Amino acid sequence: MKDKIQIALLSVIAVALVALAVKQFSGDSPSKSSTVAATQSAATNTPPVESFDPMANNAAPVDNTPKTTVNFEEYEHGFGNIKQDSENKHVFKFTNTGTEPLIIETANGSCGCTVPNYPKAPIPPGGTGEIEVEYKPGKQENAQTKTVTVIANTEPKETTLRITANVQKI
Repeated sequence: MKDKIQIALLSVIAVALVALAVKQFSGDSPSKSSTVAATQSAATNTPPVESFDPMANNAAPVDNTPKTTVNFEEYEHGFGNIKQDSENKHVFKFTNTGTEPLIIETANGSCGCTVPNYPKAPIPPGGTGEIEVEYKPGKQENAQTKTVTVIANTEPKETTLRITANVQKI
């Protein structure tokens, strides 16, 4: 009888560990209540009682940042013909056309050859700013299109700037 109890307890522990592992690998973080419910249900052969835990369902955080609008003078710039290993800079000018301060969270180039430099301070309503993009093609050749994704408190949250060039071999 003692062996059967030990086997039953080990089974309950194994089921609980499997449930935790499944939650871990699926990206959910197990809460104490869900672990206890899984253990209890395994011991009694009853379905677990679901409890509300917004983090267990990977609920997306709500973005309550006040939204604004931005207008760029241009969204695309063509460098034309450029040479390999050259340094090419272009400034994208913009205006905060909304009623809230513009906060640029980040600006990312589509590859390491495209590096943006953007203002870190908020831009007041009606204010202007610049994003300088430096493109170094390295050994790339022929027609190239690169992007800079600007993430800010705008709707939509992402704005895409584009540069093009025809890179000529040295």
